[in-house]
Amino acid sequence: MSTTERRIAVCPGSFDPVTFGHLDIISRASKLFDRVIVLVSTNLEKSPAFTLTERLLLIEKVTEGYSNVVIDILEDELLADYVRRVGADAIVKGLRAVTDFEYEFQMALGNKKLCPEAETVFLTTAAENMYLSSSIVKQIAALGGDISSFVPAEILPAIEARLKRPRKPSEVDAETRTRLLTQVQQFAKTIGKDENT
Repeated sequence: MSTTERRIAVCPGSFDPVTFGHLDIISRASKLFDRVIVLVSTNLEKSPAFTLTERLLLIEKVTEGYSNVVIDILEDELLADYVRRVGADAIVKGLRAVTDFEYEFQMALGNKKLCPEAETVFLTTAAENMYLSSSIVKQIAALGGDISSFVPAEILPAIEARLKRPRKPSEVDAETRTRLLTQVQQFAKTIGKDENT
């Protein structure tokens, strides 16, 4: 490899929202490659809490100190096509458990078939992040739990504001309570559970 040639890695994920687990993988990848592109992508199997642009902004905020990390969005394009287009040498993925490997191994084989010039590099998660996922963060936040040990402090308020579950029915005003009750009654009728008949 010539001295002018640069190693580029793409680190794809949904990052909904970004966690300390994601940051650990990004940080380690930044030490292995000259340039790391953190690629915010859509996961068709999930309903996101944050838009692609919001996720990009959250990641930009927590990676400001990394001079060789850039953030981009993947939308309506195959990962393999993106990797080829930007001239990346590798796709970096974090692994938490055996179940992660099964899925990621299949994806790696598919990407290798579509883009033979790029390798998939697996980085095992740090022990303290073995259980950590965006889904867990969302569940804990929705139930009012403390997520400060899961996500960076500088984006914690924005994440909590989005993920906090709406007030309990007992805290809802009378007008809203009446509207909700009407909706439940209408639903009950549609499934033949109207107790008033």
